Amino acid sequence: MAWIYLMFAGVLEVLWAYTMKQSAGFTKPLPSLVTFVTMAASFGLLSVSMKSLPLGTAYTIWTGIGAVGAFVVGIVVLGELVSTTRLAAAALIVSGLVLMKLSS
Repeated sequence: MAWIYLMFAGVLEVLWAYTMKQSAGFTKPLPSLVTFVTMAASFGLLSVSMKSLPLGTAYTIWTGIGAVGAFVVGIVVLGELVSTTRLAAAALIVSGLVLMKLSS
């Protein structure tokens, strides 16, 4: 179950990063509220997953899901720049996540 909690925590991290962007510096109430709620839920699920997963593994996977997920949302939803270098960087992060999972 710890891995499932961790995956959901990572997805919520992507959501709160996106809604934080939409909040325009916390000047828009609804995106601001969604940011804080999903942030709290993400941290809570991360905390529960850390009961049985090593700190380094759990935190690395959580931040990696958030980083790559936010990168994808930025491109797909927000129309951010796609370049070979950015794609290679994301691929390296995913490779690191796979290696971290395999080592646990």
